[in-house]
Amino acid sequence: MLEFEQYKLELGGMEKDFTELYEALGIEKEKAKLKELEDLSAEPDFYNDMQASQKTLREIKQTKAAITAYEELYEKWEDTKTLTELALDEDDESVLDEVSKNIEDLKSGLESTRLSALLSGPYDKNNTIITVHAGAGGTEAQDWASMLLRMYQRYAERHGYNVTTMDYLDGDEAGIKSATILIEGRNAYGYLKCEKGVHRLVRISPFDSSSRRHTSFASIEVMPDMDEDIDVTINPDDLKVDTFRSSGAGGQHVNKTSSAIRITHIPTGIVVACQNERSQHQNRDYAMKMLKAKLLEIAEREHKEKIEDIKGEQKEIGWGSQIRSYVFHPYSMVKDHRTSYETGNTTAVMDGDLDGFINAYLKAANLGELNLK
Repeated sequence: MLEFEQYKLELGGMEKDFTELYEALGIEKEKAKLKELEDLSAEPDFYNDMQASQKTLREIKQTKAAITAYEELYEKWEDTKTLTELALDEDDESVLDEVSKNIEDLKSGLESTRLSALLSGPYDKNNTIITVHAGAGGTEAQDWASMLLRMYQRYAERHGYNVTTMDYLDGDEAGIKSATILIEGRNAYGYLKCEKGVHRLVRISPFDSSSRRHTSFASIEVMPDMDEDIDVTINPDDLKVDTFRSSGAGGQHVNKTSSAIRITHIPTGIVVACQNERSQHQNRDYAMKMLKAKLLEIAEREHKEKIEDIKGEQKEIGWGSQIRSYVFHPYSMVKDHRTSYETGNTTAVMDGDLDGFINAYLKAANLGELNLK
């Protein structure tokens, strides 16, 4: 029964981990916050403002999920301790595999919960807005951009997040030139902010009759979805506002009336667009939220003396600037160049399994070990 003695020691050592996590996650504060929100939702006039009520209900759901995740993990730990004690007392080896699996699950759960505690940025708990831009290379790059868009949509689905397509521009023959999605869920920005940058694909092209190997690039922008009262001043004279109608196959994702809005911020050259909502007014409001988020990001970079893209410029979408490489041929591998984390399961990654990359990034960032050259 040496295995059970070892498992008993491992489980005992986890008590400190749970105590530290309880404090780091602020479970008591989260419970108090949940009670306040639930009391608010019970008010007679709660549904008078539908937009505010829906926001509160989402916050209730997310806060409850965070508390439940910790409590379920803690309960599993207690149950596994009890099972191990009983097995030792009764010399019962029949539950050995179950205890072993539970301990592995607990280790994994503690690790992911620790990482969520690292999300301490001012906007980490926010929803996020992701924009995918195809790089140079025509159909190849546009198809790659659509693959990345699907990857983030599948990631969101895996984590129970809600996804809304805000803007969508079809490719010339296949794929997309660009698309913007809103991902709603607790810590969505905190987890996905590491996806910002250039993503490189190497594969045998399905569009090349000679079946040659091609390299394609796409860039990803990631912004927090900001509150309405975000403190960013914009001069109306600095804006150029255009209306347009969604068109092409992408129209199936968005509203097809002529209410789509494109806003250009003249001083910086930043362009934002929204064509998801039913009215021009709603699309304008959301486009302004995206613009404010981008301007806030620029202001924060300027504060850090990183103003290379103060006019909305990005690094060239190409060699030397990529954060991650996806190789489908001559071998299968996805590698993040900032953390050196890699996997050979390209199919799982393209189906939204990004947790390994995100966890590796959060760990390295916390330790100051990111390779940002």
